[in-house]
Amino acid sequence: MDRVDMELIGLLQKNARMPLNQLAGHVYLSSPAVSARIQRLEREGIIKGYEAKLDLIRLNFPIIAFINLEMTPKQKPVFYPFISSCPNVMECSCVTGNYSMLIKVAHRSTQELDTFIGQLQRFGNTMTQIVFSTAVEHRGINLVALTEPDHKEGELWQPGGDE
Repeated sequence: MDRVDMELIGLLQKNARMPLNQLAGHVYLSSPAVSARIQRLEREGIIKGYEAKLDLIRLNFPIIAFINLEMTPKQKPVFYPFISSCPNVMECSCVTGNYSMLIKVAHRSTQELDTFIGQLQRFGNTMTQIVFSTAVEHRGINLVALTEPDHKEGELWQPGGDE
């Protein structure tokens, strides 16, 4: 993967519907060349798909929460099919720490959330955090910036520095 691939990935992460001719203009290639690169990235599994960003509040799902679930590894064969079938689950990750699962959900009300938490508690203890606001929306990573020669692993961006 070269810098052009990384730039294309960055552009598609921001707007997956950007027309080929605009993508081509940004990376100074022809539209067919950009199309071939995107198809290769899809074939290689680097680009796994495309999604629409939804306004959950306008869709009447104002309650976003993160639920930590403590459970044993033996429960995973039953838990994974259960959690995959839950339509309000946006994401579920196996994590380190005191809890083994981190689950992001969207619900219409706190009552609905409470009912769902009750269903989860058959697998183990839970701890829930309801989101008040989101400072950084879901976004992709900036591959170009992370692979710059002057980028140091673990280095944080400093206010007032070069952007």
